[in-house]
Amino acid sequence: MLGGTRLRIYLQLRHVSNMAHLTAEIISIGDEMISGARLDTNTAWLSRRLAELGVEVHFHSTVGDTLAHNVDVFRIAVQRADLVIATGGLGPTQDDLTREAIAESIGVPLQFDPDSLAHIEALFSRRGREMPERNRSQAMFPVGATPIFNPQGTAPGVDIVASRADGTTSRIFALPGVPAEMKTMFDETVGPAILSGGQGGQFIRHSVMKFFGVGESEMEARLGDMISRTRQPRVGITVSAATISLRISATADHVAKCESMIAATREDIMERVGELYFGDGETFEQQHAVDAILRRRKERLCVVELGHAAPLGNWFAAIGDSPVLAGGLSLVGLDELRRFAGSEHADATLQECIETVRQRFSAEWLLLVDAYPDLHQLEQNAIPESSITFSVSHPDGRWTSKTESIGGHPSIVHPRIAKAGLRYLRQCFANPTGEQ
Repeated sequence: MLGGTRLRIYLQLRHVSNMAHLTAEIISIGDEMISGARLDTNTAWLSRRLAELGVEVHFHSTVGDTLAHNVDVFRIAVQRADLVIATGGLGPTQDDLTREAIAESIGVPLQFDPDSLAHIEALFSRRGREMPERNRSQAMFPVGATPIFNPQGTAPGVDIVASRADGTTSRIFALPGVPAEMKTMFDETVGPAILSGGQGGQFIRHSVMKFFGVGESEMEARLGDMISRTRQPRVGITVSAATISLRISATADHVAKCESMIAATREDIMERVGELYFGDGETFEQQHAVDAILRRRKERLCVVELGHAAPLGNWFAAIGDSPVLAGGLSLVGLDELRRFAGSEHADATLQECIETVRQRFSAEWLLLVDAYPDLHQLEQNAIPESSITFSVSHPDGRWTSKTESIGGHPSIVHPRIAKAGLRYLRQCFANPTGEQ
């Protein structure tokens, strides 16, 4: 173990490690994984961590608790990836076969490690329990392997280098399937080992830009050759609930060169689709952009959502202790809004009701979404487009609105409507008329 160094130290300097260009394969092991009984969150977490270290993950493999299948998976992975990281199969039961599979796949026997057994026995002793004989199997390792210390459980990991026929090597790391144990062991041992094992030469930097307002195909068409797989820096495009992320990845022999390449690429992207851009970062969303704008202005927002959903209120509340959100309402329709506003006449206009609500919440801005469709009455495929009106009450009492036709799969139609509302609100911030 590398002195218990926490990987977060490296992540504070993320993407500046001078390591060789490495590829990786992640293997998740267990019948519960291939049967769908358990969701594999470990692989997603490891993929993100490895990307932060500049390692390209080329393959994900999932295999059940069959020894022959495990051996095959490890043999294949060693031949096509510089790093092989496996999770699961390190427990004491008969279906925990990872140690044996690694040993057989690289042609070495297992051997006993007394230090690992002493740690396992000590864990049971501290818990006031006698160690079952079966747990001795967790102290068996392929010859040539280094045990990876597990401070939280009885399953130590495995670190071993496998030789290939062409004289090159692949490094295997096997970790427990328990997410908390796996993450600690990766951060304290595996991540630093990967960094210290690099052969120098290349730096990798990333930048993630976020966009909303067009579909993936239109975005791809507007970007043109910028998303070519042979381009340097590479620009990758992903979509989540109608939000588009462009991930720029630059590789060079100097950090400054990476940053220069990314800056030039960002300029090119902004020239082509800049009006759709709202911020940077994997987890940055439009509500964060609105929050930042209103914080700078020292202004507050109220959101009113009519119909059968209220994602905006949830999103702003999730930001935490923010001075921006003055309040939010989720109401079925205009009649309920009139009653909340205390309007004496049934024919009170929507604008009158909204202005009353804005003043009641002491907010400079109010965003109204009218209205989210009832998805339960629709078939669970693509729903017909609905006419959605977004209205904004401005600090000076002016009123602007915009109507859009929005549809899509039921799983994304409500978030898509809410995001369209946030986009219109941001347009109102930039241009009081709310026009693009």
